[in-house]
Amino acid sequence: MIPQEVLLSADNLGRHLAGHWLWRGVSFELWPGQCLALVAPSGAGKTLLMRTLALLDPLQEGQIYFQSKTLAEWSLPHYRSQVIYLPQRAISFEGTVQENLMQAFQLSIHRHRLFARERIDAWLAELGRSPQFLNLKGTELSGGETQLLALLRALQLDPQILLLDEPTASLDAETTARVEQLLCGWLTQPGKACLLTSHDVAQRQRLTHRQIQLQDRLHG
Repeated sequence: MIPQEVLLSADNLGRHLAGHWLWRGVSFELWPGQCLALVAPSGAGKTLLMRTLALLDPLQEGQIYFQSKTLAEWSLPHYRSQVIYLPQRAISFEGTVQENLMQAFQLSIHRHRLFARERIDAWLAELGRSPQFLNLKGTELSGGETQLLALLRALQLDPQILLLDEPTASLDAETTARVEQLLCGWLTQPGKACLLTSHDVAQRQRLTHRQIQLQDRLHG
């Protein structure tokens, strides 16, 4: 068996905001096949940490390693193609759902890829949606439908890591269960892992392997 290596590791990350440290000394390792829960009270900076890991917010203190290399050793487009952040309030654009999905392939880092309708249809079936979902207008989607669009948009790009910020907050119980099943199946693929925030304690117990207690790193 080929030994696995850590996909993502954080070493003493810190976030300074409004004159004080919001959190400091955040360290963890994310291994293939794992889903970790990021747990903290509301307003403690869970989203800021996820955005920092996705390099959407500045890294103020500490170091992030991807596949045992520093971020300076990766190009930013490549890193962001492999570590994708899904915000709780996902966004959609003009055009149909399919056109929204296809827009991702206009980015230079993804131009070598082709839109795979068969994969999308298979995922939609797992999510309990018909192929007609692709014909809906992106700007007329409900909050839950937009979350599904965001998930499909990320999955089709074959990232190694998903940073999921309340990924089912706007979904009903049945669709939530389907999303969880889809994610569990995705995690069985080689070299896949995710970091999750969820206010649903039962969901964290179902999906995640261990927890990162951000409140242990809070600084007033």
